[in-house]
Amino acid sequence: MTDAELAQALRQAALLEGDFTLRSGRKSKYYLDKYLFETRPELLRELALRFARFVDQNTDRIAGAELGGIALAAAAALETGRPFVIVRNSKKAGYGTGKLIEGRLNPKERVLLVEDIATSGGQAVEAINTLRASGAEVTGVVVVIDRQEGGRQAIESTGVAFHALFRSEDLGIRPEG
Repeated sequence: MTDAELAQALRQAALLEGDFTLRSGRKSKYYLDKYLFETRPELLRELALRFARFVDQNTDRIAGAELGGIALAAAAALETGRPFVIVRNSKKAGYGTGKLIEGRLNPKERVLLVEDIATSGGQAVEAINTLRASGAEVTGVVVVIDRQEGGRQAIESTGVAFHALFRSEDLGIRPEG
């Protein structure tokens, strides 16, 4: 599948139009429902192939933030043979290990964070901070779609490289405003 074909398939699978409130609290006339593309094996496979391009010999692990990044991290791990970890949004309350990171993460490991959609970049920044607090070095963030609404700038302000497989305009979505 070409990049143009994948962009069109993502748009067809995930673009919803209407009135939505985004994670950032901002209102939008469109919503990209990541679960509508992440649950389709043929699209997940194509995304994994593209994430693999960002995994080099220095990448020890892949990370995905709960919940949308988990399928992406698992697919990238299967494609590259690198193990992955899950970054929780919050600790489990009162049971289990109470960890913010699930899976094995050793201090000083180099981690590539994969994400679904970057709007404000808030969830990725939280995941970067959690990974760093655990002693990891976050080498980069790769998102499926950059909505081009400040996510890149927020992530880059942490000193981490930002890459997007697609921008909203690649899916034929015009910027709002």
